[in-house]
Formats: sequence, C-alpha cells, structure tokens
Amino acid sequence: MATFLYRLGRLAFRRRGYVVLAWLAVLTAVGLGALRAPGAADEEFSMPGIESQKAFDLMGERFPGTAADGATARVVFVAPDGQKVTATENREAVEEAVDALGDGTQVAGVADPFASKAVSKDASTAYATVTYKVKSSEITDASRTAVEKAADQAREAGLTVEAGGDAMDGGAGPGGVAEIIGIAMAAVVLLITFGSLAAAGLPLLTAVLGVGITMFTITVLADALGLSTNTGTLAMMLGLAVGIDYALFVVSRYREERAKGHTPEEATGLAVGTAGSAVVFAGLTVVIALAGLAVVGIPMLTKMGLAAAGAVVVAVVIALTVVPAVLGFWPRAVLPRAARKRQEKVAATQKGAASRPDDESNLGTRWARFVLRRPVPVLILGVLGLGALAIPMTSLQLGMPGDEAKSTSTTERRAYDALADGFGPGFNGPLTIVVDAKGVADPETAVAGIDERIGATKGIVSVTKPRFNEAGDTAVFTATPSTSPTDERTKTLVTTIRDARPATEAAADGATFEVTGTTALNIDISAKVQAALVPYLITVVGLAVVLLLVVFRSLLVPLKAALGFLLSVLAALGAVVVVFQQGHGAGLFGVEQTGPIMSLMPIFLVGIVFGLAMDYEVFLVSRMREAYVHGESAERAVVSGFRHSARVVVAAALIMIAVFAGFIGEHDSMIKMIGFGLATAVLLDAFVVRMALVPAVLALLGDKAWWLPRRLDRLLPRVDVEGEALTRRPGATPVPDPSPDEPVEARV
Repeated sequence: MATFLYRLGRLAFRRRGYVVLAWLAVLTAVGLGALRAPGAADEEFSMPGIESQKAFDLMGERFPGTAADGATARVVFVAPDGQKVTATENREAVEEAVDALGDGTQVAGVADPFASKAVSKDASTAYATVTYKVKSSEITDASRTAVEKAADQAREAGLTVEAGGDAMDGGAGPGGVAEIIGIAMAAVVLLITFGSLAAAGLPLLTAVLGVGITMFTITVLADALGLSTNTGTLAMMLGLAVGIDYALFVVSRYREERAKGHTPEEATGLAVGTAGSAVVFAGLTVVIALAGLAVVGIPMLTKMGLAAAGAVVVAVVIALTVVPAVLGFWPRAVLPRAARKRQEKVAATQKGAASRPDDESNLGTRWARFVLRRPVPVLILGVLGLGALAIPMTSLQLGMPGDEAKSTSTTERRAYDALADGFGPGFNGPLTIVVDAKGVADPETAVAGIDERIGATKGIVSVTKPRFNEAGDTAVFTATPSTSPTDERTKTLVTTIRDARPATEAAADGATFEVTGTTALNIDISAKVQAALVPYLITVVGLAVVLLLVVFRSLLVPLKAALGFLLSVLAALGAVVVVFQQGHGAGLFGVEQTGPIMSLMPIFLVGIVFGLAMDYEVFLVSRMREAYVHGESAERAVVSGFRHSARVVVAAALIMIAVFAGFIGEHDSMIKMIGFGLATAVLLDAFVVRMALVPAVLALLGDKAWWLPRRLDRLLPRVDVEGEALTRRPGATPVPDPSPDEPVEARV
C-alpha cells in the first residue's frame, strides 16, 4: 500500500498539469450534465414495514386521487377575552378573512369554520383550513403573504389570528450563515496551524473541488436513481469535512518531510505513501459507517448514506492526486515563512541539512508525557466524566418535533398553542383509523363497531363519523387523544388501541383496522429507529474493528478505539437529552421548547461521528504504529505520535466543532439539535477520548498494545500503512534540497 501510494504521489507531482486538467475536466463534465439534468423531485418520506406506512399505502390504493399531496394551511381565530367568535362582529370578521383566503391562484378551497363546525365548545376559537393545489415545497411567497394579509384583516377587527400547517413552512434550513461561519473558522484554524496562506488555502480548495464534483454528480443521477433534493445534504456536510481533514493530513506530512531535508518530489511521495495510507483507511471506515445506514431500513436515509459515502471516496482520491499535484506547482509556498527562511540559511551554509530536529518538543509531546506519567488518574477521570454525561441517555425519548418545538416568535407555534387551548392538546395530533371491510357482509355495521370501541378507549376524547370510499369496502375516521402528540401517554394510547385489535376486530365480523396519522407515524418511526440502532452499531463497529485490525496489526488497539467511540457518542447523546429533552441550560442555546429527541438524531450522530472519530484514531495512532515499527519503544512511540499528529488532529477537530456549532444559532430546533449534538460529540471524542484516553490506555498496555496472535498475524493481509517498505528502498536517506531560488522542473 505505502509503496503504491508513494509512486502515485510522485507521479501526480511530476504530471501535475495533466492531473489538474483531468480533474477540472471531470468538474466541467458533471457541471454541464447537472445543468441539463431534470430537477430532483421531492421524495416522499416512507418507512416500509411499519403499520402507519401500511395504512397510508392502503388509503392510497382504496381512495385513489385523494392522496393529500396538496399543502394545507390552518388559520386560527381567537376571540378577545370574554367574547365568542360566533358573536356577530367577530363572525363577520372571520367570514371576510375566509373570503380573502380563497382568492389566491394556488388555493384549491377554503373550509369555512362555521359551516364545517370547526369551532371550539366554548366558542372562543375557530379555524379555517386552506387547501392548495400544489405541494408545500411549491407554495410561493405570494401565497403565504396572502394568508398573512387575510390574518391582518381579521386582527384589525380585534381577533387574535395565527396560521400553521405545512403551507406556512418556508422549508428554510440553514440560511447559509452557519456554513459561511464554519468555512471562515476553518480558514482561521488552518492559517494558525500552518502559518501559511497557501497551506491554509490548499485543503479548502481541494475540499470545495470534491464537494462540487459530488453535488453535480448527484444532480446528474437524481432522475435515474430517484434521488431527492435532500440526498446531497449529508454528502455536502461530510464531503467538506473529510476533504479538509484528508488534505490537511497530507500537507502536514509533506511539510514534515521537507523539514527533514527531502526534495519536494520525494517529500510528496513520502507524504502520500504514509499519510495517504492513513487517509485511505480512515476513508474506508467512514464509508462503512455511511453505507451501514442501509441497516435502518429507511430508503431516504440509505440514499443519503450512499451519496455521502461517494463524497468521501471522492475526497480520498483528491487527497491522493490533486494535493500532490498542487504541491508540485508551489512546493515552497505551503511551508511556513520561518521554515523558508531557515531553508535559505541552510542552503547558504550547509546545503541539505535538516532544518528541524526530529525530536523537537512541542505542546503535543508535553501533553503526551504528562499523560504517560499519570495514566491511571487520566483514564479514571475521563471514563467517569464521559459515563456521567451518558447517564441521561437512559431516559432518551425519540419523536419527530413539529410546530410545538418552534420558537414562540413564529406564527406556526402560536397557532399550535391556540388550537391546543381551544380544542385540547390532542387536537394537533389526531389518530387516523383506516378500516378494511373488504369481503365483509355489512361493512357499515362493522366499521361503526370499530368506531364505537375505539371511541370508548380511555384517553380518546372524540371520534369522527367514518368516511367510506366509492366501493364502500374501506372507511377512514379520526380519533382525537386527550394528550399532545409528543406526550408519552399518547404513545401508550396508540399501543393500547393496537393491543386491543384482536378483540375489536373479532366483534367487527372480519373487518380489520390500522392506526396511522402523523402522530402514529412518528411513534412507529421512533420505535423502528430505536430497534435498528443496536444492529447498526454492531454492523458498523464490527466491520471497522476488522479494518483497524488490518491497519494496526493489533488486537487491543481496535477494541480500544471502538469502546472509546461508544463512550463519546453515548456522552454526546446524554448531553443532547440534558439540554433538549430535560431543558437544563436550554436558555443558553436558545431552546424555547423541550421535548423528545428527533428520531433520526441517534443514527445521524453515530454515523457522522463514527467516521470522524475513526479519522482521528487512524491519523493519531498510525504515527504511533509507524514509530513503533521503526524501532521506538511503546512509550516513546506514543510521544512520537503526538509530536507529529496531535496538532493536525486538534486542528481538524476544531474545524469540525466550528462548523457544527454554527448551526446552534439557527432558529429551527432540529437543526439546532443536530449542530449541538455533532459539535459536542466531536469535542468529547477528539479531546477526551483521542487526546487523553488513548495515550493513557497505551501507556498501561505498553508493548501488549501491539500484540497480535501469530495465527491471526499470518491470516491478515499486510498493507504497510506505516511505510516500512519506504525506509528499505534505495535512496531513502534525505538528499540535498535544491536551492530555494532554483525552480522545480515541470515534467508535464
């Protein structure tokens, strides 16, 4: 592996013009293809195998043409204190607003609250439902503005008016500010780390190139593979993250080899042969984590994982080819100014001498020696701290937050609260009951029996009259719970109704029913994701342990890496629960409403953080393995690893923390939650697990850390990540570097 990559690096250095032109040609080709490709569709969320999805599918089959693809808005009218919306003046104001709501070109119809009996029992609240001809993603700003104007018209009459529903959701994710802040912070960290504008800009440039190629490719393949507009979200995030990390690692190793006195071409080959090997296997672990998302069984998540895995593969190949090619164009520009001055001085006096001693002490070595002197206290403190943070995770509640999780400054949240006050907390999340009476002698009687039994269930406050399809063999009705959609009692209620299914269906002459609706769907998704989390962890961690076993040729190092990751991700989930579910410190992060954790959050956290954690593990420990294989003692190898890699790992982690933390400032609670969780996980994994627990464990294990049973040693393939073969080749000793003023020949 190391020899092959060494040759690849030197080839890219010599043929740099061809390499850069080839990649620019690829970028241009996929870019032009993306411009001509049909736009990606909005993929409907589906989760095969759960009851809610089966019920939705049955409704689509038995009620053709009535699938609710069109967006809806719910405009809520609240009378002033002590008044009723049915009073003459208030009623006239509501009716005028309803008339105004129906004027939009995208509006299919408006349900008058008085005609549709959408008035609360105390007559303090009413709502009008606006149905649109298009999906929520196609609602124009003009249509939303029309709703606001109609609401303002009723407000002038003294009513409190708020609007909710998917039509009012602008679909705005991060507004771009978070990404700009993240890239700016990455540039600052890279500049401080390298002390050179060229060295800081190179990882950013190559990462953007990789992300551009990936996103254009996703657009080109969107129509053929059924990819949605959301597929590239994870690919963009991780492509940028690992693209910076991988280029950072190669450039750092290049600078190190130049400091030893190697020529630019030789330093490039050595950097790609050693650091590039670590990049390849770090990338493989990330690909395993992302491809493993298929285990969850959510088609959309599988596509996102595979697209992101493709982005990582592109980032790896670019780090191995484009980075050495660019180094060929500017071999000295990426060196710090001080190093260039030292090089000039050396060239004038002792040409070819190393400019920096290999055993120079830095902050990384001082920290490593501190941990090596006190491994037990560091280990105990780190494990206890992470364990304490992980404890709240045991009370994790999963769900899909809706309008109730939005800021009270939004009209959607105020509309949600007004409906809950006027009609009860369960009104915002009714259960939809789909009854299949096909083949039943008397469908109406059978459906009425199911309707009556479910209506009598404790926790149900009302049920609607069943609505039959044209064939008369399927009916739908809604049941309103007494508790809110995110309340644990609602989850228990759904379970109770389903558990009573045999008795209910036995009295219905063979008719069957299924429970669905947004509330039931969220409950089912949470249950399936929670059940898939353990198999996903076993699959991903198991495959990664095998891969690391090959990389490090050690039995204990991969196990230590996996256990450290589990500690950090559990602690991060615990921190998310503390802030977003229990509300401790919520005000510091702008969290106005606590509740269940987003169902997909644990899966996203595990997949993304596992990839980054294994990056840091491979970058750090591969240098320790390299030093150990080259004859250093186990303890000195730890110090060597920190001398060369600690700064790079810290810089990479700080970049990721800055990028993810930028999302905490977003208004959307789910984006805020994801940003907080990812930033916390990277912080804990990089600085507690990799920087503290790893050296502490290796110090306690000593030479045993690198032990591998002989039989296993014979079975495992040798990939030479540490570059041992490169030290045995002819001409491995550094040779005099050309004069700083002497140009590097361009053989292109």
